[in-house]
Amino acid sequence: MIDAEALLAAARRPLVIGMGGGGDVVGALATAEACRLYHGAEPVLGGVTWERRVIDPRPGPRPIEQIEGAERLSDCVVAAGPDTHADGVVFAESHMAHYLGERTVLVDPHPGSAAIADGVAEAADVLGADLIVLLDVGGDALAHGGEPGLASPLCDSLMLAAAARLQSSGRDVLAGVFGVGCDGELTPDEVMERVSEVAAAGGLAGVRGLTEPVAERLEGAVKEVPTEASAMAIRCFRGHTGVAEIRRGLRTVALSPLGALTIYLDPSKAVSSAARLANAVMDAGSMDEANDALNALGVRTELDLERETAAGN
Repeated sequence: MIDAEALLAAARRPLVIGMGGGGDVVGALATAEACRLYHGAEPVLGGVTWERRVIDPRPGPRPIEQIEGAERLSDCVVAAGPDTHADGVVFAESHMAHYLGERTVLVDPHPGSAAIADGVAEAADVLGADLIVLLDVGGDALAHGGEPGLASPLCDSLMLAAAARLQSSGRDVLAGVFGVGCDGELTPDEVMERVSEVAAAGGLAGVRGLTEPVAERLEGAVKEVPTEASAMAIRCFRGHTGVAEIRRGLRTVALSPLGALTIYLDPSKAVSSAARLANAVMDAGSMDEANDALNALGVRTELDLERETAAGN
């Protein structure tokens, strides 16, 4: 079994990636900052080239070729600075680079899980990373597909599938959920049921909670990086309870101490158990093929929604 505590404590240069796009990079900061503060590591933080519609009205993630002001690390990964953008759209990772005063990374999920895994591996080598951690904010990466609130399964599924591929290649890799239920998609009960499935398969690697210094660091990040879900996790740490609205009132979040946790998982065990959608896109050769695979299961994705919105439907 994977021991997250041992891997995180031993890593000198962890590459920590928010796997769902948008503000997931803030959730990933919780792990990166803990590695820095408590283990003396020099983490590299990153995310995906997919911004929320309120930030970028163009459907889907931005391809590498559209990104300006970045350094290419591999076919699908770039190093981003404060001025990195695409057609004037500034990425959450660019804001994070400004906040941290150091480069972040951006992963383009267009080419499918195999190419994503290869690209992340190459970038990790360039950066000198000795551990790769992919974090999902909320827990929808573990979705079965029929959950009533599920809205953005595509990017998470592709990235979790890529994490499993990275692990199978011999890399030290962790997957994780930060802020249980804080994105307003799967409920906390649904997320914990899915985590229990992974645990039953031998894939629960460990759990960590926010601490005061890490929470303060995240609170600073939230002031610069547009995010709602990760901000809910901080509210959970501060003792808020009840129900909060996000996404302009379209979604609700049940606030509880669960939201202040990061739950670490074995990526391969997650994909072979609870994360049915990640398993479904494992062999897709592109993001569009992955989207088709999820549609075939009756699952509507964030890409479908964005394309329909752009078309005025």
